[in-house]
Amino acid sequence: MNISKSEQLFEEAKKFIPGGVNSPVRAFKSVGGNPLFISRGEGSTMIDADGNEYIDYIGSWGPHLFGHNPEFIKSALLASIEQGTSFGAPTEIEIKMAELITELIPSVEMIRMVNSGTEATMSAVRAARGYTEREKFIKFEGCYHGHADYFLIKAGSGALTLGVPTSPGVTKGNAADTLLADFNDLKSVKNLVYKNKNEVAAIIIEPIAGNMGVIKSSDEFAKGLRELCDEENIVLIFDEVMTGFRVAKGGAQEVLGITPDLSTFGKIIGGGLPVGAFGGKKGIMEKIAPSGPIYQAGTLSGNPLAMAAGYAALKHIKDNPGLFNELEEKALKVDKGFKDNLEKLGKNYAMNRVGSMSCMFFNENPVNNFADAVASDTELYGKYFHEMLKRGVYLAPAQFEAMFISTVHTDEDLDKTIKAHYESLKAIL
Repeated sequence: MNISKSEQLFEEAKKFIPGGVNSPVRAFKSVGGNPLFISRGEGSTMIDADGNEYIDYIGSWGPHLFGHNPEFIKSALLASIEQGTSFGAPTEIEIKMAELITELIPSVEMIRMVNSGTEATMSAVRAARGYTEREKFIKFEGCYHGHADYFLIKAGSGALTLGVPTSPGVTKGNAADTLLADFNDLKSVKNLVYKNKNEVAAIIIEPIAGNMGVIKSSDEFAKGLRELCDEENIVLIFDEVMTGFRVAKGGAQEVLGITPDLSTFGKIIGGGLPVGAFGGKKGIMEKIAPSGPIYQAGTLSGNPLAMAAGYAALKHIKDNPGLFNELEEKALKVDKGFKDNLEKLGKNYAMNRVGSMSCMFFNENPVNNFADAVASDTELYGKYFHEMLKRGVYLAPAQFEAMFISTVHTDEDLDKTIKAHYESLKAIL
């Protein structure tokens, strides 16, 4: 039997890298089989180590709004690298980047650059704790905010209880300060706030969740969170690492019409390079060192290459007001095509979409929260994933992730994807 180059590389990688990958979902454990090793990307296409081409719908898990290797980002990077790769000192591009983000996201009055989404969310919660002088915070079952200790918590035995660690290495002390509520269930949040009166510093949420599949906060739920935080002097944090500049120019907060106190960003603001940021109300952000006592630092924060790529990406968004209408049209075409396919096959799988983020759940009931999402047939999704891969379509190797449309997906790409969807479902059902 011939062994593919990807399989050879995976075997080699496992000798030196835990599980053979540098981020768990890449290992294909949720869908079975071995991961593909990618050699390059161009436009809407990824090419693996064996030369196989795939229409890519993960886009590096969201940041490739303009596809792989767009010329304007490459040009910005080439110009920046000529000046140096890192200084550990302030640069002008950091100011331009911060100014542009505050212009595009009205709720962000000041912003601090970091190196990843995890750093951004971790720092935002620290800022909220320091600002309020409280220690507990509320997160939602099914929302992912990175791998900082106090985010790796799941619900305990009761529906409304203190969390318990989900990973060895996370202490019970960390879990004790993390309160778990149910997404899209305002009553569960209020119960936690009232049982922990004057102890809750922050509520952090993916306002449009992208890590239990795509699930949007209901209007009533989002409005209720804002009102509750105002009443109880709690800092409302929107984790927009995935949705920022992806679902709309102003992110999920523009879609929902809700103004958070702090927001976190990543993905698109790096233009394909590793970047994160957190920002919001001036009164909170001025408490961050060196202007205030809340410590946060990073040697590579504001790295000139990452800033150049991110600035190019955000400037492109600013200069192209029709961009999100174009994305909506493309995403709507796929959504309609998939739904038509399901109707032909007599299936009513839940299809959730907000802008260019979407998810098909192998679940014939509506999916509005974590419990709904995990009722999906993950084994069937694994079969579907591999059938799509056979037909040259690369989706997320996990049921509970988003499908991302880019500006460079062509009508031909979308038609091929809709056809592959029908054939793949027909093959497994």
